[in-house]
Amino acid sequence: MVIYLKLFLTFLKIGAFTFGGGYAMLPLIQEAVLDNGWMSNEEIVNFIAVSESTPGPFAINSATYVGMQMGGLFGAFCATLGVVLPSFVIILIVAKIFDKFKNNKTVAGCMTGLKPVVIGMIAAALLSLAKTVFIPNGFSTGIFSEPSFYISLGIFAVMTVLAMKKAHPILIICISAVVGIASGFILGL
Repeated sequence: MVIYLKLFLTFLKIGAFTFGGGYAMLPLIQEAVLDNGWMSNEEIVNFIAVSESTPGPFAINSATYVGMQMGGLFGAFCATLGVVLPSFVIILIVAKIFDKFKNNKTVAGCMTGLKPVVIGMIAAALLSLAKTVFIPNGFSTGIFSEPSFYISLGIFAVMTVLAMKKAHPILIICISAVVGIASGFILGL
C-alpha cells in the first residue's frame, strides 16, 4: 500500500510543479526515480525510449511505465492519476476564469517568465540523457575506442539531420529503432 501512495504523491508533485509538458517533467521524473531507487540510469534511458515510442503524451506514458514497474497495474493507475490530476484541475480552473485574465499584464508576464524555465529544464534533461547514452561510465579517453560510442553518435547525427530537414517523427523513430537494433546485434550488445 505504501508504494501506491508514494507513486501517487511523487507524480502528483511532478505534475503540479512542472510547466511545459512531458519533456520539461523529465528532470523531475529522473530525479524522483533515482532518489527512490526505482530504476538505474540505464533503465531510465530505456523507459524514455519506451515512453517516447508508444502513442500518447510522454508524461503519462512515463508515469504509467514507472508505476507499472514498481506496483503493477494499480501502481500504473496511481502514478498516472498523480501526474494527470494537477493539470486536469488547473485546466478546469483556467477554463472557468481565462476570459477575465487573458489580457492581464501579470499573467502575461508570468507566462513569459515560464518559457525560458521550460527550455532550461528540457536542456537539463537532454544533457543528463546524453551523458547516460554517450559516457555512461564517466568521461575518459577510453570511450573513443568503443564502437557503441560512435554508433550512438552516428545515430544522433543522422536523426538530427532528418529532424532539421523536417522528416516525419515516426520515420525518425523507426529508422532509429532499426539502426539501434541492427547495431545491437552486430556488436552483441
